[in-house]
Amino acid sequence: MPIGWAIVSTGRHPDQKMAPAINAAAGSAIAAVVSRDEGRAREFAAKHSAAIPYDNFDAMLRDDAVDAVYIASPNALHAEQAVKAARAGKHVLVEKPMALTVADCQRMIDACDEAGVRLGVGFHLRTHPGHLRLRELVADGGLGTVTLAEANWGRGTRGQITPPARSGLQAWWDDPALIGAGAFMATGVHCVDLLRFVLGREAIEVSATTDATPDRPLEEMVALTLRFEDGSIGRVLTGRRTPDYAHSDMQVYGSLGGGGVLGSLDTIQTGTLEVRTNELTEDASYENDGIVLYTRQVDAFNEAVAAGTEPIATGLDGLRTAEITVAMLESARTGRRIDLT
Repeated sequence: MPIGWAIVSTGRHPDQKMAPAINAAAGSAIAAVVSRDEGRAREFAAKHSAAIPYDNFDAMLRDDAVDAVYIASPNALHAEQAVKAARAGKHVLVEKPMALTVADCQRMIDACDEAGVRLGVGFHLRTHPGHLRLRELVADGGLGTVTLAEANWGRGTRGQITPPARSGLQAWWDDPALIGAGAFMATGVHCVDLLRFVLGREAIEVSATTDATPDRPLEEMVALTLRFEDGSIGRVLTGRRTPDYAHSDMQVYGSLGGGGVLGSLDTIQTGTLEVRTNELTEDASYENDGIVLYTRQVDAFNEAVAAGTEPIATGLDGLRTAEITVAMLESARTGRRIDLT
């Protein structure tokens, strides 16, 4: 029997990425879709072959055909919806960021543990083959002692100093109470998670500068420095005020040389791998594909459900990223380095 998925939200990301990925993944079917607007739910269901449209989250949870719930609602709703889903016996894949507070992340982890269901977080960049190769090189010592790693993701529109206000289904991105932070929630959390994933290390110190102001509290640009437990340094530059930004890359530098995946931080599989060390010269390029990273994410989650193992990005991974996000906001506000130990 295929795993029956419920999709919570009919926004752009579920529509363009996750619904097609669930349909493309082996052993998956969309059993339900939930939207506050019944008409949107019906349109989404018809477009993506979802069995039943719902305008009520709790009603969806009573559907025995639903095995797993993909949550892509506004960030502030993630924790409550994930806890309810777990208590209903549903596995949970929650879109990043996992939640707005570390306490809520822990609440989600505890609820899923108590219910014996899987909890995953939507960090699709972990499935990119170039990032997996960098992780392997770091773990095997192929780059020597790692000293510096960078994950940068910039974008923007020419002629716009600040992106325009959003409307419709995207309006919540401009509400501090619902989103929790600004551009960092869109791309910065991916950069932070990718650094942790590739390095296999935890950050112990955070220092950040943003362009947020009292009149405009949601930042559009962030420069972040992390100190990891082994002494290596991580750097992140991310935001929405850099049109034609040419460095949405993952780079790792060690005592034997360096490696990176250029142009790989995106919502599609793309980029080129370049590794140069004393012993190794390696190059690879990756064909553009609109949903393959997300399809791999769904496949991996389905396998975790079937085997009772952990997803590729766990609740603890989401919690660690939330810790760094909270520290980023505090550092930017106070001008201090924040200790995570």
